Amino acid sequence: MHSPIADERTMANAIRALAMDAVQAANSGHPGMPMGMADVASVLFNRFVTLDPAAPDWPNRDRFVLSAGHGSMLLYAIHHLLGYDDMGMDQVKAFRQLGSRTAGHPEYGHAKGIEMTTGPLGQGIATAVGMALSERLGNARFPGLIDHFSYVIAGDGCLMEGISQEAIDLAGHLGLGHLIVLWDDNKITIDGDTDLATSTDQLARFAASGWHVLSCDGHTPTEIADAIEAARKDPRPSLIACRTVIGFGAPNKQGGHDVHGAPLGAAEIAAARAHLGWSHAPFEIPASVYAAWARVARRGAEARTAWEARLATTPNRHDFNSLRARDLVPLTQAMAGYKQQLLSDKPKVATRKASEMALGVVNGTLPFMIGGSADLTGSNLTRTKGQTSVRRGDFSGDYVHYGVREHGMAAAMNGIALAGLFRPYGGTFLAFADYARPAIRLAALMGVPTTFVMTHDSIGLGEDGPTHQPVEILASLRAIPNLTVLRPADAVETAEAWEIALAETDGPVLLALSRQNLPLLRAEAGENLTARGAYLLRDPGARQVTLIATGSEVEIAVKAAEALEPHGIRAAVVSAPSFERFARQDGDYRTAVLGNAPRIGIEAAIRMGWEALLRPEDAFIGMTGFGASAPASALYEHFGITPEAVVKAAQSLI
Repeated sequence: MHSPIADERTMANAIRALAMDAVQAANSGHPGMPMGMADVASVLFNRFVTLDPAAPDWPNRDRFVLSAGHGSMLLYAIHHLLGYDDMGMDQVKAFRQLGSRTAGHPEYGHAKGIEMTTGPLGQGIATAVGMALSERLGNARFPGLIDHFSYVIAGDGCLMEGISQEAIDLAGHLGLGHLIVLWDDNKITIDGDTDLATSTDQLARFAASGWHVLSCDGHTPTEIADAIEAARKDPRPSLIACRTVIGFGAPNKQGGHDVHGAPLGAAEIAAARAHLGWSHAPFEIPASVYAAWARVARRGAEARTAWEARLATTPNRHDFNSLRARDLVPLTQAMAGYKQQLLSDKPKVATRKASEMALGVVNGTLPFMIGGSADLTGSNLTRTKGQTSVRRGDFSGDYVHYGVREHGMAAAMNGIALAGLFRPYGGTFLAFADYARPAIRLAALMGVPTTFVMTHDSIGLGEDGPTHQPVEILASLRAIPNLTVLRPADAVETAEAWEIALAETDGPVLLALSRQNLPLLRAEAGENLTARGAYLLRDPGARQVTLIATGSEVEIAVKAAEALEPHGIRAAVVSAPSFERFARQDGDYRTAVLGNAPRIGIEAAIRMGWEALLRPEDAFIGMTGFGASAPASALYEHFGITPEAVVKAAQSLI
């Protein structure tokens, strides 16, 4: 009969050994956290975590998020020991090397079982809030099928980052009881002792945010297990302060900041092996240790098999499978009829309103949508008829009030998307995209299809003034690789933008939407032309100038083209809702759209990023600085973004 405590100590020492050896071989990395938290991780996995390495995407698995991503060797060591088939010892030996799955920080999609990319501190705990929220939403709909936990290992840096407060406030408010954060309370950061920079009582802080708080000795298995067991039973999210020694087991370096982010060195590794009683050669793990970790995997496989049996007999299995199938055919059919109705009605509405209208079709057709806003529901228009609020104790709703927490909202939405049951979207003002940018960037890096709804997209928002007028934000967002930015010009393009967002599987989509009303410009709605990124909206034949515009400025381009006709100038108008989508088109298509005549770009934003559409000799009508506070029409006139300005520029180019 094996002893759990004895096994866990040996299981933990295997993590320490692999961390020491891999960091030493790479001559790069962070051994301190994996060594310090090895006991906590071993108890957590040995007694509590339920997952199956043979089925890493099993929907009801527990989620484990290493928010302190610099300690990635903790995760890689665990995955190797558990028997993930893509985490052989060759990958451990190739830690931080080009082409390996064992990147310096855990990268989603690089290896099985990595639930998210971590490294930017605080993102892990904030994204895990979304995972825990998704679990509660799923449990409300499928109580016999979804009832897992989300575990997070976080460090002092994660708790110092501002996003952590947004995350814990939201989690505490909603009462996400299946979220358990294990804090590596080692009182060390890169610069030295934590008292250099913080004196926050973290237990009091979390308690004030509605959390269940506990503490334990992070090197005493019984204390760790008792704390986790108590956390699992409490209806609140839980923080467990695990008092640990950074670099535990390295007798001459443990407890100091020098062990945080540098190899221990051959002499200290030898001393650590002796201190821990680990007599095995580098990268050598005895069969008894593999057997102990195999029991964890076997328990998970048994749980997964039992779950599959429940799924096969549950009355609502069809609904569950339909939710996960992501069938968009009903939406395609519904949108086709909706767009034809738009052509008939010709509504003159802001694209934020057009988004609300299109969302009515989306949410009325697809069962897996979860909406929300950062306290701007009435401005973003992200809530549609029939949606109900998600509340503490009642997760049957499909609309989340994220509060004034743009960064936390964006990260939580990533977590919902990663969890795999639902498709989240959430809104704020485009000017506040900078508050959400780290999570937007992480969504793009991970290839997660989160949809960000950003309204009040230009100086057209008017009197709120330059603090709210995002003149440079479009350019900065277009600079993020793998992010699709869509700035639709009318109700048809907005509907097409939503079709694009929901068809996306490999990256986030951001919709930039107007506050001011815009006319319907499209004359037909067969092919989704927005999906092309740019297209000829008006083709006079034998063009003499090409007017290229996005969003609300397409109306200006059309008026300018009409005004040029009496002057004998034939102007083509190109609507360019997505630079990224247009860049993916073949060269012949791009040439046909842009033509060889002089070009004028028109956008109520700065010119940066227009280089792919405009040549140095072409003109640009837009912003060169910040906006001002005034009615929208006065601002467009003041800054010279008018049909008259376009006409004048065209005449000077020809």
